[in-house]
Amino acid sequence: MHFLETERAALQRFMPGLDEDLARIPLAELESPGSPGLSMLKAAGGPSMLIPTAQGGNGASALEATRVQRAIGARSPSLGVASTMHHFSVASLAEASLGDGFEWMLLEGIAAGQLLVASGFAEGRSAAAILSPTLRAVPRGDNLIVTGSKKPCSLSRSMDLLTASVAVTDDDGRERMAVAVIPADSPGLEIRPFWNNFALAGAESDEVVLKDVEVPPRLVVMTDSTENQQPDKLQTSGFIWFELLAAASYLGAASALVEGVLSAGRAAAVERAALVTEAEAAMTMLEGVARAKDAGEQGEEMLAKVLCVRYAVQDAIGRINRRAVELLGGTSFIGSGDAAYMSAACAGLMFHPPSRTHMSDQLCDYFAGRPLRIG
Repeated sequence: MHFLETERAALQRFMPGLDEDLARIPLAELESPGSPGLSMLKAAGGPSMLIPTAQGGNGASALEATRVQRAIGARSPSLGVASTMHHFSVASLAEASLGDGFEWMLLEGIAAGQLLVASGFAEGRSAAAILSPTLRAVPRGDNLIVTGSKKPCSLSRSMDLLTASVAVTDDDGRERMAVAVIPADSPGLEIRPFWNNFALAGAESDEVVLKDVEVPPRLVVMTDSTENQQPDKLQTSGFIWFELLAAASYLGAASALVEGVLSAGRAAAVERAALVTEAEAAMTMLEGVARAKDAGEQGEEMLAKVLCVRYAVQDAIGRINRRAVELLGGTSFIGSGDAAYMSAACAGLMFHPPSRTHMSDQLCDYFAGRPLRIG
């Protein structure tokens, strides 16, 4: 089948054998707590995908990574979500400056050990600014002492490192934001159950609690942003990577439903063609912004483009989801839980930050000529 052929070829290129291995595992097992998906990703070299080749990684482009995430999402939405958190964290580290070149040593260590990096950036709290950290830090000598919790936090039980946004009070008494890199085995870090939904349970999205966790200065990046302001360069880059890879992963879940309709072959050709057209058009939009990123576009203009595409893809996923489940028919729905599960998993994209509701005023302001705000 040519559908998803390009994406699965990209997955094979960067993570040899993973697609075939995932296809052999029942979906219910891949999507349950304790899923083997993350260990399979590590065994296939997945953590290295976006690490530059100079640091021992595979140096995938944004376009290639987008295709890989769609292929993974089509096999396991939970793995698509969890790996997105790792990849956007790693890509952000590659663009960060930890001082004295330490960021390159860190990336080399991630590639050599096939380490998984979780994201502890703020999200999931009603009426809270997206850039508002859930973690707080106070100086103790040269180090920071970090306290707080992040929930949900994907990769919580498999992570080797946690990257997190932290509110730090500087010497002038002003609260600034920082990004901290925290080893998962740090004293004072613990994992607590949080995720109670069957959908995406394999992503390990539980609560990470930090109690007086000590972080050395070489693992801290001070940003230029304060709460409720425009994102700085590092945050903007992180948002671009996240929106691109997350949308591709969820489109993969919707694409699995389209693949099911094509394989069944029962629906009228006009219906099947409409589904394929919708899915491929959505992917073409994602590939467009991925190519723009690879060409060097960045900043708030690029972020605005990515957000617009993310919301358009989100709408397309909703249309694909509803029609594909209907075309698969009641027998398919009754006979297996896979279609119902994929349908439920597709809904997840709308809950990731920044939501369309949250960004409506900000996007209107931006296109009217004002700076783009996220917080």
